[in-house]
Amino acid sequence: MVLPENISRALDMLESAGHEAWVVGGCVRDSLMGIIPHDYDITTSALPAETEQVFAGYRLIETGLKHGTVTVLADGSPIEITTYRVDGEYRDSRRPERVTFTRNIRDDVSRRDFTMNGIAYNPKQGYFDEFGGAEDIKAGVIRCIGKPEKRFREDALRILRGLRFSASLGFEIEENTARAMHDTRELLNKISAERVFSELCGLLTGRNSHRNIFRVLTEFRDIAAVIIPEFRECTGFVQHSRFHCFDVYEHCVMSAQKAAEISAGSECRLPLTLAMLLHDIGKPQRFTLGEDGEGHFYGHAAVSADIAEDILRRLKCSNALRERVCTIVRYHDVPLSDTDKSVRRLLRKYGLETVRDICLAHICDDSAKTPECAGRCGEWRAVLSRAEALAPSCCLTLKDLAVDGKALSGLMEPSPEMGKALKFLLDEVINGNFPNEREFLLKEAAKYIAKRQKT
Repeated sequence: MVLPENISRALDMLESAGHEAWVVGGCVRDSLMGIIPHDYDITTSALPAETEQVFAGYRLIETGLKHGTVTVLADGSPIEITTYRVDGEYRDSRRPERVTFTRNIRDDVSRRDFTMNGIAYNPKQGYFDEFGGAEDIKAGVIRCIGKPEKRFREDALRILRGLRFSASLGFEIEENTARAMHDTRELLNKISAERVFSELCGLLTGRNSHRNIFRVLTEFRDIAAVIIPEFRECTGFVQHSRFHCFDVYEHCVMSAQKAAEISAGSECRLPLTLAMLLHDIGKPQRFTLGEDGEGHFYGHAAVSADIAEDILRRLKCSNALRERVCTIVRYHDVPLSDTDKSVRRLLRKYGLETVRDICLAHICDDSAKTPECAGRCGEWRAVLSRAEALAPSCCLTLKDLAVDGKALSGLMEPSPEMGKALKFLLDEVINGNFPNEREFLLKEAAKYIAKRQKT
């Protein structure tokens, strides 16, 4: 394992002062998987005061001292250095009441969540892997260290961390660990909304989530229903439609996986994937059965958007993300056509970003239906392509029009009629009937005004 220079220096400084020091956790796991780590955590036998003494010449941040963590700013980068510790009793399923410092690396590793995160590394001593984490990584398995139920009762967020790792890494969850997740799922109600939402977002946008969202969220649908109770009504809700091969919940989850797939590397990945997860959540409330036995869900998009709004507020989602997600949900079934006239109207009404989101939502939605529907995705890609081609030069608002009120002042006095004239010209330009050229529009405006004055 190759370490950055500042991390190697920190380990050397601790060891030179007579202490043990290892990098531990996610950085070791990622390195073993061939992934370049973004963060490096150091665990040491040095007590916090001893760590501060070793790094006396550096800027130190002491916000984690209660739990034994000293943050050292080395070369402008923060390095978290934590004393080996044993956690005390967890009364709230969130954090220990107290921690006890220890001088034994095994004690420290024993308190961690999963075997793959319980591996330590030191350049001189190699790997410390008491619980078989490397073997589990090789086998693609997520397994708790120690008794799974105890681990989740200590910190219930570990349940969602396990699901996030399963989706983002593509790992299976070991049988006993999975059973304990199901059994302790209600403890998630004790976890703050912010922490829950952060893990949900990680699950939806991880490195390999586009391959694993459906597997994880269908196998653990009971856990999904704890953090989003509105899913309970969707689970098992048959759509009675020749266009659907999944129940409402499964369709939402598969749509989210398709969203993660087509938006990989794009700034719209989180809003689109989150929107598709919630896009049909209001369907059970709008279900009607036709005389032909076909299910209908009239007005479900608006209801789903309102429910999504409630969910995202409850989960403390940021305003900007919530607004974008709810906009996608509200308009995900807007009719689309790739004619220039239709695309211009879409652009005028929603703007390019929202039109792009709507087109992608159509693709995700139909990709999660029957093959017949999936075959229509090319139509939605054509609409998107046309929108992106037209948008830069498209006249969409009165600001884009080649004439304004001042230009029309020679034809009429400022009045509500002038506003109507400008709107008429804009509509004709958007519809492709008029070119957006000043002289042409002035002539057409004169005709329009003359006609209005006669009536």
